[in-house]
Parts: sequence; C-alpha cells; structure tokens
Amino acid sequence: MTTDEARQAYDAREWQRAHDLYASEPYLDATDLDRFAIATMLLAEMDEYFAVRERAYNQAIEEGDLVEAAGAALWIGMQRLTMGDPGRGMGWMARAADLVEQDGSDSIPAGVLLMGQAFGAVATGDFDGALALTAQAIAAGRRLRAPDLLALALHQEGQFLLHAGRVDAGVARLDEAMLALTAGDLSPMVTGIIFCGSIEGLWSVHELWRAQQWTAAMTEWCDAQPDLRNFTSECKVRRAELKHLHGAWDDAWAELAGVSPSDVDLWAAGAAACLRGNLDRLQGRYDSAQENFSEAARLGFDPQPGLALLRLAQGSIQAAAAMARRCLAEAEGDAKRVEVLFAAVEILLAAGESQPAADAVAELVGIATRRPISIVTTTSAHADAALHLASGRADVALRSARTALRGWLEMNAPYQEARARLLVADACQVLGDGESAKVDREAARRILIELAAAPDLARLDGEQDVLSPRELEVLRMLATGATNRAIAEKLVLSERTVDRHVSNIFSKLGVSTRAAATAYAFERELV
Repeated sequence: MTTDEARQAYDAREWQRAHDLYASEPYLDATDLDRFAIATMLLAEMDEYFAVRERAYNQAIEEGDLVEAAGAALWIGMQRLTMGDPGRGMGWMARAADLVEQDGSDSIPAGVLLMGQAFGAVATGDFDGALALTAQAIAAGRRLRAPDLLALALHQEGQFLLHAGRVDAGVARLDEAMLALTAGDLSPMVTGIIFCGSIEGLWSVHELWRAQQWTAAMTEWCDAQPDLRNFTSECKVRRAELKHLHGAWDDAWAELAGVSPSDVDLWAAGAAACLRGNLDRLQGRYDSAQENFSEAARLGFDPQPGLALLRLAQGSIQAAAAMARRCLAEAEGDAKRVEVLFAAVEILLAAGESQPAADAVAELVGIATRRPISIVTTTSAHADAALHLASGRADVALRSARTALRGWLEMNAPYQEARARLLVADACQVLGDGESAKVDREAARRILIELAAAPDLARLDGEQDVLSPRELEVLRMLATGATNRAIAEKLVLSERTVDRHVSNIFSKLGVSTRAAATAYAFERELV
C-alpha cells in the first residue's frame, strides 16, 4: 500500500510526501525509482538524488535491463555536467554510451545520448554537426512517441539555433517545446528544465514579451507545487528582472529575498546578487551595491556593466571607463553585448571619449538592424541621442531621444523613460526651448521620486548655482570642447581630479551630458 500511496502523492505533486513514502520502501521497480528520483530532485536534495539514480542503475544492471541502466546513467551524467562536475559527468555519459551500444535497440536512452553527443559537437565549434545530431534526437522522440525526449531535443535545437544567430528558427523551436510542456505530457523534472532553459534563451535574444508570458506560466506551475524547491530560484530571478524593468523595484526586492546560494542553482544566486547590486546602485546605496556585485563575482556571475556604472556614480570616471573598455574588448552574445554597449556609451561620454562612444553606438545600431526588437531599437535610439547631444547636434539628438522615449513608454520601463525625458529636456534646452525642457524635467522628476532613485534626483535637483571657483574654471574649459585630459594638463591637475570636478558639475547643474553643461555655461555667459 505504501507504494500506491507514494504514486498518489507523486501524481498530486506532493513531493515531500511522495519522497518520504518511496524512501520507506526497500524495493521499488524501475518506474517507481524514476519517480522517487524526480521527487528528490524537485526537493533539491541532490546528494540523495544521485544516490537514488545510482540505486536504479545498479538494480537495472542486476536485472539485465540495459535500457533502464543507460537511462539512469544518462540522468546522472547530464545532471553532474549541469552542476559543474565534468569528471564524474563524462564518466557516467561514457558508461551510458557503452550500454546503449551493447543494447543496440532503438531506445529512448539512445535518443538522449544523441543530445549528449550534440553538446560535445558544440564544444568543438561544430554547430552543423550538433544540429544534425539534435535533428536525429527529435526524429527519435517522434518515432518512439517519447514526449520527454522530443521536448528536450526541440529545446536543445532551439538553444543551438539561437547561439548560431538563427534567431527566428531558434525561437520557433522553443515555442514548439513549450507547447509540448503546456499540453501536460512531460515529466515534472523535464518541465522545469524546459521552462528555465527556454526563458533564458528568450531573454538572450530580447524576446521579452515571450519571456514574460512563459515566466507567468512558470510562476503558476511553481505555485501549484508548495513543496517545490528546485527551479524556483530562477523563476524568482526572472520575475524580479521583469519587475525591475517595469519600475516595481520594491516587488523586485521581495522576489529576490528568497534566493540564496545553493549547489542546485548557483546561476540564480549570482544573478540575484547582481540584480540587488543594480537596485542598490540606482537607489544610492553604494556600499551595499559593492557588496552585492562582489558576491555575484564570487558566485561566478559577471557583475558588469553594473559595477562600472557604480564607479561612474561614485565619480571614478576613469575606473569606470577602463572597465567599459575591457568589457567592450570581450566577445559576447547580443543580449549581454547590448547591455554592455548601452552602459559604455554613457560612461565613455562622461569620460570625454567621443570616438569610442561613437563606435559603441554604431555597433548598437548594427545589432538593432539585425534584431529589430523593441528593447534593442529603443536602447539604440537612446544611446544615439546621448552621443549626438554630447557632440553638439541637439536637433538630431532630440529626434532620437523622442524615439527612445516612445519605446520606453510602450515597454512600461519608467526609469529608462525618465532618463529619456532628461535627454529630451537637455536637447530642448540647448535648442533654446526652456519651457519644453522644464516640462520633461518635471515629468522625469516625478518618476524618479516614485522610484526613490536618489542619485538621479540629486543630479536633477542639485544646487544649481553653487559651483566652486575651480569647478567654474573646469566648466569654462569643458564648454570650449576640451577633453578631461586636456583640462588636467592646462590646470596642472590629475585626470582623476578633473573627472571628479566634472561629475560634481553635472550633479550640481542637474544635467547629464557635456553638451547640456556647455549650454548652461553659454546661457550664463561664463565663456
């Protein structure tokens, strides 16, 4: 009866009860051992998970069932690899391959093994070979009427296509895998894997509308399983990212509260620390931001470009610029690249490095041309506006700034909306339209107050007529077009000191670009 009760608990998604009942049984058949392993994995008890899979493997070997033994070995190997244990992972994968070869039948493990071989092909740069292997796995899933294999293979092919730059085809494959998921035909473990992998893939190519839809579906799936402890952290991070974008910063903090480092999902813990760092930075808690970015790095998650933007906010412009240049020199996928390029434009313009900033904008425009997704085209327009404003082309800047503003409004991204409004205001101010500039500054101020974005408010509402004599001297030279380095040489100061003076000037004048500071200087006849 205990086994029957365990099966009932499993079907009801009562993972802890199913686990406890299965654990009390001295003998379980292959199907129940698989269910026992899945329940254990969903509870995030990974040491026990591997023990149950090894129990299933040893039992299958004793019973002469090569297919079951291969299946257990494959799950151990794949999970070990996922958790960063290549030695044992590859050992179990090799053991599974031997069993599949000995069996020689058209089996589900043989199809899953093709997927493992596809990952190996990708590791050597053979994308065509990887796609061919995955196509065979998809065919096997259809032929064997194996929903888990089919969905995993579709998901894998979608990921490979995305990484190869074939975005539309990749997204279509992910959609197909997700349809299999929503039909309810997949095991709970495979459901979690496909949810997380597909949402990550959609984020990587800026398909935020789809990512938001699937994140909502994953939330419902997680909420329906109170015992679930695996996959939940990544779901929380994705929800927090969306809430961050949409200006619900307190709600984003609440989502991240339950995410902490674990062997199961280091990625989620690192991503959560980085997002906390960015929220701290935007609300002026710089010491806490530094701690969170350091924690992200410790967990193996790159804290850039948030860390560089933190240095910029702290007035360490050259340190920020050095970080930005280093990030730009690295090869990255478009998703990370867009984020880095956008931050680099802001940082390099603050450092007076107009040509590298222009190069970054040109690259952003190129990505937007290849992938005309709303967030990419809007980011590109925003960066273009900042560049032209800094270059003295306020008329061109105004057109791009208004394009960016429309895009951020459509995406319900209030913080970026406020920043775009400040660009519009700066451009209007330079063009002599002070009344329009005032309207957009006030609209931006209201948003920033609601978000508690203290550093941006300080720059906007700083004491505008309290420049020190040295700051006035720096402003006069800045207004002539001199770079920070040239100003440092002329005034016999260190470049770091000039960086600090420029940052203070921007804050006190409530401007965000050199062009707007120049307009201020000319309006008051300081030049």
